[in-house]
Amino acid sequence: MRNTPTILHLDMDAFYASVEQASKPSLRGKAVVVGGLGPRGVVATASYEARAFGVHSAMPMAQARRLAPNAAYLVPRFTLYRTVSEQVMALLRELSPLVEPLSLDEAFVDLEAGGTAWDEESARLAGIRLRADIREATGLTGSVGLAASKMLAKIASEQAKPDGLVLIEPGSERALLGPMPVRTLPGVGPATGDHLRRAGITTVEELAEAGEDELVRLLGKAHGHALYAMALAHDERPVVAEREAKSVSVEDTYDVDIHDRLRIGLEVQRLADRCVGRLREAGLSGRTIVLKVRRYDFSTLTRSETLRGPTDDPAVVREAAARLLDSVDTTGGVRLLGVGVSGLADYTQEDLFAQAMPVPSAEEPEKGAVEVMVERPESVERHWRAGQDVRHAEYGHGWVQGSGLGRVTVRFETPQSPPGRVRTFFVDDPALESADPLPLVSDSAHEERPTPDGDEERPAPGRGQDERPQVSSEPASLPKSWSGTDGGGVTSRP
Repeated sequence: MRNTPTILHLDMDAFYASVEQASKPSLRGKAVVVGGLGPRGVVATASYEARAFGVHSAMPMAQARRLAPNAAYLVPRFTLYRTVSEQVMALLRELSPLVEPLSLDEAFVDLEAGGTAWDEESARLAGIRLRADIREATGLTGSVGLAASKMLAKIASEQAKPDGLVLIEPGSERALLGPMPVRTLPGVGPATGDHLRRAGITTVEELAEAGEDELVRLLGKAHGHALYAMALAHDERPVVAEREAKSVSVEDTYDVDIHDRLRIGLEVQRLADRCVGRLREAGLSGRTIVLKVRRYDFSTLTRSETLRGPTDDPAVVREAAARLLDSVDTTGGVRLLGVGVSGLADYTQEDLFAQAMPVPSAEEPEKGAVEVMVERPESVERHWRAGQDVRHAEYGHGWVQGSGLGRVTVRFETPQSPPGRVRTFFVDDPALESADPLPLVSDSAHEERPTPDGDEERPAPGRGQDERPQVSSEPASLPKSWSGTDGGGVTSRP
């Protein structure tokens, strides 16, 4: 094992929530929770302000709302998160060719391989520069851990949170690890932790004192050897630059079980299209189509079909997913559906379109196809979700604070503007439309300015004041009476 702290672990601080705060000036310094907003939703990320109330990732959203009722609850915007992540990963690759991304907001870097660091001082300076570059490029903060191994670098970044840098000096590893709980080590999950606790082992020091033979007896040969080495601060795992994706998949959990077979089929078609979109974004294709169905009783069924060669054709994937659905009994309803593609490749088998079902002619359209064309655009355009980007023909760019009872509340602000004003519209207002996220950091010369608070409020074009009220002003604070829902629905809560 190397004895210089040149392995860097970067962990962006409360990434999804931090992106939302950077994007929405009115939420800076406020409790923000990102995740599924429906009854079955879970927390993806909570800001540090929300964590002070006990909210944490993987918590049921209903529990989070009880703990922090006045927090801002927003749906994830993965397109923006991926864009920001790409900016951060590009900065890491400037440090070294050996960058191992673990997720959108986390990665290992071998600084020595890039000639960026060779001792403690140069490693520390590289970490300081990286944090400054990330803040300049994205406006966000990240925590950096530096150590001689991946395990220790990750532990150091956890200690550095939030917005800090910790370097573990060579020779201090055993003293640092000793009092830490065994769950600190990679590979020790809840089950293994409980097993060790029943054996009287709760800290890393006790793990090392137990000895290798005892750990092998308790946990098996492979796991016992690996944990004993880590308890002694030995971690030989290299930073691996390329982590090949094994599959690409998408899935949705529904607030209410779906019973209608036609709707289940339409949902599967929609998921297939989303899955193909992700394939194409990554420049990949795949041979095996996978359908996942979780039924009303929580039983989960998986069906797969392997094609003659790899494809990224949406028609082929849709048809294969539909055939797989035909083999699944959905009586009683389903709560989750997913479509995935595995057996990935970076080329496409051109003749696979022959596997798709014949496309109906324009003169004799299939009934289901007509229903898709009519119904899907309406559900996408008119369902407003908390956190969603929108644009109004008169007031410019904003984001949805909540919707319900036929109205949608929008705060008009941009990442570079002051906190903006809140206005309420009817959900079918033709002047309001979905919009793409704005960059967190942009040229101020091109920055769009929302209507100042002092401007006189006017109804949007297209409706007269005598026809029905078009716009109403709200206080410049998060409305407590509105809440978005996962999946595009609108609700109101007291």
